[in-house]
Amino acid sequence: MKQQRGVYVIAMAGVIAAGLWWHSAPQLLGPFLHKYGGDALWALLMFLGFRCVLIRAAVLRVMLVSLAFCFAVEFSQLYHAPWIDAVRNTRLGALALGSIFNGPDFLAYTAGVAVGGAIEIVRVHHAKKSSRSK
Repeated sequence: MKQQRGVYVIAMAGVIAAGLWWHSAPQLLGPFLHKYGGDALWALLMFLGFRCVLIRAAVLRVMLVSLAFCFAVEFSQLYHAPWIDAVRNTRLGALALGSIFNGPDFLAYTAGVAVGGAIEIVRVHHAKKSSRSK
């Protein structure tokens, strides 16, 4: 269990590094990939974080929790009060909470969580298959 969590933490660090690079290299990616690829990576990070915490939960459940969280953060961007806008105006706040509601982000979040879920389903299936053959 502890070893599995370590794998998720390492994967999260890799996704954070990829996201920071992605965010800093718009000229290499084009506007569409820059915008929505970053959102997909953020959603993948949320999936990995929830998977790390909910390690015994079914993959589908973790996917749904992750999507619900991502969607809630997006919907929260419709709320504007001085205190939350001040948080969103910081670099970390903007990366974590975003700033402007954008409906197509929901598709990017779904893609990011779907990629994480698909990889996790294959990984779990492979692990079960390996343990049965021993």
